[in-house]
Amino acid sequence: MTHPITHCLILACGNTLRSDDGIGPRLAAWAEQRYREDPSIRVISCHQWTPDLAEDLAHAELALFIDCTIDAPPGSIQLREVHPSPPTPAPNTPQLGASQLLALALELFGSAPRSVQLLTIGAASLELGETFSPEIAEAIPEACRRIDDTILPLLRD
Repeated sequence: MTHPITHCLILACGNTLRSDDGIGPRLAAWAEQRYREDPSIRVISCHQWTPDLAEDLAHAELALFIDCTIDAPPGSIQLREVHPSPPTPAPNTPQLGASQLLALALELFGSAPRSVQLLTIGAASLELGETFSPEIAEAIPEACRRIDDTILPLLRD
């Protein structure tokens, strides 16, 4: 069976019941709405990145991962290129990071997107709750702009 090629794949992760961790799904919902008229863009939102996503990644030309991070100041937005690294999931969980999922796509399917970026937003709270911290709430418009600034030029290539 031939898997269709996706021009641009957006992979967001997070838990909407853990405050700022829900920023990935929130931005994925924004992207689905924003790019709904463009069938070349596919958005996948999930609680965590798992090995089964490697096939989707292998069949994409471009990829943008979206997640929160506790390793950056709350509300700060970082965009960086992703390079493959060996898969090392945490004990008792199939969760992978962006670089590990990229390596898995290469290992299992022999292909990967020509451009892979990771957009992270610094989280202030991962406590139980369905609302964002003020820092995350204030960062949403800028994060949306950064998604546009990342995806739109790549689509023109």
